[in-house]
Order: sequence, then structure tokens, then C-alpha cells
Amino acid sequence: MQSVRNASILLSLPKSSARKSEWSPPVNPRGEGRCNLLEFSVNFDRTISLVRNASSTGGVREVERPVAQKPRSAEIRVLAGKPAPFGATTCDGGVNFAIFSRGASSATLCLFTIADLKANIVTEEIPLDPLINKTGYVWHIFLEGELKDMLYGYKFDGKFCPEEGHYFDKSRVLLDPYAKAVISRGEYGALGPDGNCWPQMAGMIPLSDNEFDWEGDLPLRYPQKDLIIYEMHIRGYTKHDSSKTDFPGTYLGAIDKLDHLKELGVNCIELMPSQEFNEMEYFNYSSLPGESKLNFWGYSTVNYFSPMMRYSSSGETNCGRDAINEIKSLVREAHKRGIEVILDVVFNHTAEGNENGPILSFRGVDNSIYYMLAPKVKIEGEFYNYSGCGNTFNCNHPIVRQFILDCLRYWVIEMHVDGFRFDLASIMTRASSQWEAANVYGNPVEGDTLTTGTPLSSPPLIDMISNDPILRGIKLIAEAWDAGGLYQVGQFPHWKTWSEWNGQYRDIVRQFIKGTDGFSGAFAECLCGSPNLYQGGGRKPWNSINFVCAHDGFTLADLVTYNNKNNLSNGEDNRDGENHNLSWNCGEEGEFASMSVRRLRRRQMRNFFMCLMVSQGVPMIYMGDEYGHTKGGNNNSYCHDNYINYFRWDKKEESSHDLFRFCRLMTKFRQECEALGLEDFPTAERLQWHGHQPGMPDWSPESRFVAFSLIDSVKIEIYIAFNTSHLPVAVTLPDRPGYRWEPLVDTSKPPPYDFLTADLHDRSTVLKQQSNFLDSNLYPMLSYSSIILTLQPDVQ
Repeated sequence: MQSVRNASILLSLPKSSARKSEWSPPVNPRGEGRCNLLEFSVNFDRTISLVRNASSTGGVREVERPVAQKPRSAEIRVLAGKPAPFGATTCDGGVNFAIFSRGASSATLCLFTIADLKANIVTEEIPLDPLINKTGYVWHIFLEGELKDMLYGYKFDGKFCPEEGHYFDKSRVLLDPYAKAVISRGEYGALGPDGNCWPQMAGMIPLSDNEFDWEGDLPLRYPQKDLIIYEMHIRGYTKHDSSKTDFPGTYLGAIDKLDHLKELGVNCIELMPSQEFNEMEYFNYSSLPGESKLNFWGYSTVNYFSPMMRYSSSGETNCGRDAINEIKSLVREAHKRGIEVILDVVFNHTAEGNENGPILSFRGVDNSIYYMLAPKVKIEGEFYNYSGCGNTFNCNHPIVRQFILDCLRYWVIEMHVDGFRFDLASIMTRASSQWEAANVYGNPVEGDTLTTGTPLSSPPLIDMISNDPILRGIKLIAEAWDAGGLYQVGQFPHWKTWSEWNGQYRDIVRQFIKGTDGFSGAFAECLCGSPNLYQGGGRKPWNSINFVCAHDGFTLADLVTYNNKNNLSNGEDNRDGENHNLSWNCGEEGEFASMSVRRLRRRQMRNFFMCLMVSQGVPMIYMGDEYGHTKGGNNNSYCHDNYINYFRWDKKEESSHDLFRFCRLMTKFRQECEALGLEDFPTAERLQWHGHQPGMPDWSPESRFVAFSLIDSVKIEIYIAFNTSHLPVAVTLPDRPGYRWEPLVDTSKPPPYDFLTADLHDRSTVLKQQSNFLDSNLYPMLSYSSIILTLQPDVQ
């Protein structure tokens, strides 16, 4: 095939196009709205180029090529190209383009200048010859020459029959799933031309000389047991005016505030979706005056390789290359501060929605491959909706799982990220459309009656990710459930590699801390790293990602302020969001409450945070909880680009001697204690349970008291107790001859006495006031309070 590789034609690309073409946004025949993608016609002169015949005859034949009428300013040589790797790849003085499409009958490479893209004009169309530019189901072409500042997309022709799962339409310019940067709108929250929410998108064509200076950056490779994770939203972190950064709401803005995380004691950030999505997807006017409803969280991916362009200060300048360098800078600067970076990825669905959604990329490239579709026995062509968002990514199809693996490798190799959190990861364990065991395992499986969407015990995708040599050693975290009812917490296929967001930890801790009967034993399991979930499968405590709050649900402050959600500002009549929050308002609903209620709320917030830091497993903090951020009771704030989701740096400063101080001291204490991040589950040799009396725990359904002591190689021994009763109690401490117990944490006390640091100016006075109790091996605990005491040599 070498002769075909050398066959070529010449075309000329202008620096800017003078051609104009009238167009109107075509309508998805199955859709309710308009899908604003490009539709136009261009007049071509037909030129003839001699191309060597790849047949055994070795003859020469004439092939007609359409070439646009253009002023000659830059010559591009067109060659056959190679089928791998997928995407646009620089090599040999040009760029190779390769894309999979099994069902397409023809393919056309479309080139844009940025000016033409904004004017909805294709600068150049290059039809691909299926005899020369196709290998198997892969279409490919090589362009040799200067392509700087050019963008690209594809058109595919074929069967348009949604009832059979096909959406081929040669009038639409589609985004390459492997595009490394997506150009559409340069400014966050700004509509496209003519008020268009979905203007034409195109991919960046890479350059061979676009190197980034990593300054010797290497992976930190922290043992997972040592992580303290911080769930962060890039825009929300610095968008508020109080951040006082030069580039608010961007990757560079986040860099300016990384030292806050260092001060807090965080050594890993989990970035909420930062791959290209369209924040204008849900655009309409909010019930809040002057506000618009946007897709703020970003759980609706358009392209998985491209970083979110509008999170960069540079936007689409330099065809998105500067934006790529900005997120690389964030990773590099985080690593310099000893902070790993985990990316929240959404491989369960895409922004294309159901049959009424836009045709942007995957659907037009090969819908029946990329999405999970109903078989003939149901409504053929119907989209399965295990994601709750209109479609389900066909994760275990051979093409799709290779796509996902390629994407993960790219972010690890090129972007230096340290791991991934997989949204609704249980979808990745479901059988794909057209499931056949022979296609996966090489031969039929006896008794195999799996149908589309059936959970698999050994999902091929999870197997590939778990055993991939490049991904080995990175952090893999599953949100082990989906919207289709599949709940796999403790049972996610793991290969002893995967960790899980432990939703059971969240629910049990919330109920015990607020004083619900019947949870003392389950709470003790949570403190030990949930061995009931993970020990039997050969996993460790660090496979449990412990959290009390996350982006979806109440914040820590709202958890102790509201019994009921308050989502009216979402514009859905308060129907959206979880109804069962396991929250308690401490006696009065809302922020305006009596002084006694507000004191109890502050105490409860400390109880929750202390529990998170003394539990075995990996703690995860939600952005803003360290100072008590409130969303006003909104537990589903996905659509608000405003103060609801913005980190309040002014409030953080106000809390610097209060809750924030407590949180940073607790994270520091956890890091100092060898026993609070164990490699394996604690045993009786190290841990002893207590009740009101030493060694006498109360596991009855009515018990609201849990205490334990833990031998620690640094602190000698620590004593931790939780009293979630409405009544105070006097606790008898374990007798340790030659030693005395010294209080460190008491959440019932006001700051700074809630955490007695060594440099506290009147610390000795405080200890003296408690000496009568401590000399008798007693400690008084108020209702709804938690304590930590450390063992010290008894020096007389």
C-alpha cells in the first residue's frame, strides 16, 4: 500500500475566506428544537489527479477530486494517510487524520479558519476516497503543509433512520471524538451568533512545535491511604469577587489559590468536570433576578479529550492550545505544592441527549456504536437511559472501551493527572448494545443470556482499565451506582485497584451524628473503614472514599440548617433534587435562628468534620465546607453560575479563627497520626471499643454513644468518643498506669478551645480547670459533642 500512501493532490488554503454561503440551522427530524449545525453548499471545480491503483494490476486510473475555488496562498499536499492513531496527529511534516465510522457510506474532512467558523462557513472540504482513504471501518487522510490556525471537523453520509439507530447526515459538520481542543464560543456564558446556544464546533489541528515546559514535573504517587481529597469546581473556586485574582473562574485563578488548599492540609484535588461541555445547554432565564440557568456543574460532556476551553483565561486564542497549557500549568503548580490532581470524568452519557437532542459528534459519527440502543424486541433505535440524562454511553462495546482507554491514557501522559473519579460508574459495568460473549471472550459462554444493559461480573472496560500498563498505579474512584437502579457500593468490580465513593458511609454518619437510634454498630464500621463492605473482597480501608457532603446534596452548613430542600430557584417547582437528605436543622428551619440553635449547628459541623478525619479510609471534603458555605438549602445547584456555587473568600477569612481553624487543625492531626491512615483494617491488638465505662461498648439500638482507643506509634494512644444523645454524660477513661489523658479536641467548646494547640496562650489554665475530672479518669461530655484525648507520660 506504499504506492497509495504517496498518491497526492494539491489544494490551496487561504489565510482568510472571502466566500460566503447562505445557510439556515437544519432541524433534527426527530427533534423538538433546532440543532444549529452547519448546512450549506459550495461550488467546486472538478480537477483530475492521477492516482496509482492499489489493485494487483498496478494500473493507473483517473480519480476526480473536488477542489474549492480559492486564492492560492498556502499549498497543502493531500495523501492517503494511515488508520492509526485516531484523531489528528502531527507527523512527517503534516497531520494525519483518522476516525472510525462503520456505518458511513462516505466521509469528508472539513477545514476551517477561525473567521470562517464564526461565520458558519467551511473553508475547505476534502472528500475521502473509500478505496484510498479507508482501512476497515477507519477513514483516514494525511495533509502535508502549513495548517497553523486551522480547525477541522467531518461530514458523514449514510443511512438516516433514527428508528434503526442511524443518524448519518452529510449536511452536518461533526466534531471528531478524538479532537484535543474544541473551538466554538470563546467566552463563558455568552451566546453564539444570533443567540445560538449550539454554534458550530470544530477541533484544533495540532502543531509539532507546541511544547509545554513541565519543569521536571513527575507524579507524586502518594499511597492512597494518605490522601485527603478536596472536591473542587474550577469556575466556582475563584469566580467570586472576594477571590481578588487576576483571572477569576479559570485554571490560572485556581493556581493563585492553591496555597489555601495547602493551608487546609489537602494533598489531592478532585476537579469536577473539566472536559469540554456546553454551559449554555440548559440556557434560559432563572427565577433569580438578572440570572440565567446554565449547566454549571458540567456533567454533560461534549468532548472527552479537550479541556473545558472557557475555564481558561485565554479562551480560544491560539486555537485552544493556550487553554491546554493553562490546565497543564494547574497540574504542574499543584504538584509543586504536593497536591495530586484527580479528574471527574463522565463516561456514562454525553451532551447529545435522547432522540430529540442535538447531533454534535458521536451520534453523527456512528450512533449505534457509541450509544446503548434498544434491540428489535423493544423499540428499535430507542436510547437506553441508565444515566437519567437521555442516553447511555455504550461503554463495553470494543470501539467505545478503546476510546475511553485512549482518553484516560491521554490525560495521564499529556496532562499528568494522577487519577480519575468516574461519574455513575456502574454504567461502565453494563453489557453493551449488540452484546455477544464471543466478541469479548473469544468464544460463546454457556448459558449466556445477557441482554443490553445487564450488569457484568467482569466488565471488559473495567478489566482493561484495571490492567492497563500505563494506567497502573493511578487513582481510580467509582461512583458505584447509576440512575437505572444499579447500586454497587462494596461490590463494584475492582481487581483490588478501584476505590468507591462510599455512599453508605455518608448515610450512616449523617444519621448517627444527628442522634438517630439504631446506628451505633454501623457507625463503628464506618470508623474502621467499612470492613463490612470491603474486607471480604480483598480490599483495604483506603478503597473507601469517605464523605459527608459532595457537590450534589446539602453542603455541611445546610445539612445542619435545613430539614427540607429549597430548590425553587432551579425553576422546577422544587421537584428536582433528593428528598431524603438525612439532615437535621437543630430545631429551627433556615439560617435565621436563635443563638442556641446556631451554637448547636456549629458543634454539629465540627462533629461531622472530626468524624471524617478520624475514620479509616480516605476523607473527601467538599469545596467551601471548611468555612461553612451555604447554598440556602439548595441540594441540586447544577444550574447556578452565581453566589450559590461560588467559594466565598470573604467568608473564609471570617472563619479563619473558627470553623476553618478547626478543619485545618483536624487535617493536620490526621496526618500526624500513624493510626488514622492504616494500610489494613484495625484489629483488637490496636483498637479497643468503649462505652461510658472502659471496655464496655453499648451496641443496643438505643445507644447514641460510641468511643474507642487506638494505639498510635506517634501519639502513643488516642481516645475518641462521640455522644450524639440530647443528654450529657460523664465518661470514664481507660486506666493507663504511668500515663495521663490530656484533652485535645472538644467540639462543645467555643474556639479556640475546641482544639487545644500547644501554642494556645492560656492552654495550661484550661487544663487546670479540667484537672479534677482528669485526675479521676473522667471527662464530662455535653450532648451532641465529640472529643479526642491523647495519652501523655504522667510526670509528677
